[in-house]
Amino acid sequence: MNTTESLKDYQRVRMLAIRSLFEIIEQSSEGTVIVDRDANIVWMNERYARRFGLASAEVAIGKACESVIPGSLLREVVRTGRPILLDMQDTPKEPLVVMRLPIHDDAGAVIGAIGFALFDELRSLSPMLKRYLSMQEELASTRSLLRARQAKYNFAHFIGTSAASLEVKRRARRSASAESPVLLLGETGTGKELLAQAIHGASPRAHKAFVSINSAAIPESLLEAEFFGTAPGAFTGADRKGRIGKLQIAQGGTLFLDEIGDMPLPLQSKLLRVLQEKEFEPVGSNEVIQSDVRVIAATSTDLEAAIKRGEFRADLYYRLNVLPIHVPPLRDRLDDIPALSEAILEELRSQHELNREAQELLGQHA
Repeated sequence: MNTTESLKDYQRVRMLAIRSLFEIIEQSSEGTVIVDRDANIVWMNERYARRFGLASAEVAIGKACESVIPGSLLREVVRTGRPILLDMQDTPKEPLVVMRLPIHDDAGAVIGAIGFALFDELRSLSPMLKRYLSMQEELASTRSLLRARQAKYNFAHFIGTSAASLEVKRRARRSASAESPVLLLGETGTGKELLAQAIHGASPRAHKAFVSINSAAIPESLLEAEFFGTAPGAFTGADRKGRIGKLQIAQGGTLFLDEIGDMPLPLQSKLLRVLQEKEFEPVGSNEVIQSDVRVIAATSTDLEAAIKRGEFRADLYYRLNVLPIHVPPLRDRLDDIPALSEAILEELRSQHELNREAQELLGQHA
């Protein structure tokens, strides 16, 4: 029988093609695995075993496919009898494009499945995979950034049962459900940022970022760029790729403006525009970006006195002073000292008790 005649024998050609296809894919792919009807591994090549940290392929034999290959869908292929021709499989090293096929016996019943992890070099050839990897990296970066921007404190962290403390918490809780700006007034160290985070955490924006910026801690020359971001090459020394500002990072979430009383007048007018028009422009750019942030401001400065001195804009003050909350110093809520002391000692895991004499001494402190 010559070659041409042998190729007319469909069944024989089919078996030859299947064998050739298997050999080609198995030899050139990054991994191959075969499971039985119970989705237990009956064979795996050494390359795939090494990818999952196994000393040899023999270690995998008899184990459920998911225990060796987390997220494997070979069990689904066995159950449904349907192939999964193109899919992504995460591995400890990097994701792979995989193909999963059912294995049938002569009667057509599914008796197992075979999975091929396609070649690594496909990553540089496949636009789809490139896009997938880019999206994965962007998602991971976004999740990491959001985790770093989550509020750390809630109302339980504002410790105190005095009348003054209860009033502060009552007003703060009510403001959490609103979208209007909140102005926290009080001396340094009274817990204004803690309350700001608690308000954010109890608000509908809690799943978005909480971003803080301290007007007193950043040089005036850099504050505008920190706040609004910069366009590429906006000024000498600026990042050629541009820089996202805190206002844009906080999109959908809460922007906490600490020590708002120290904000320079030129920046105050631009902040006023953000509050009024819900838009802003990065430094050196003509692009108008829509703003969706809830503003919480805080200050230890007497803003009304600053307005009289010409150091703070009256129109900005009235825009921020929608939901004012006065945060009293400890000397105005001495009844909270025992609870605060206990909380601090508990945090320090101290075994010492605070006696009445020590409490009285703390109460006499300025």
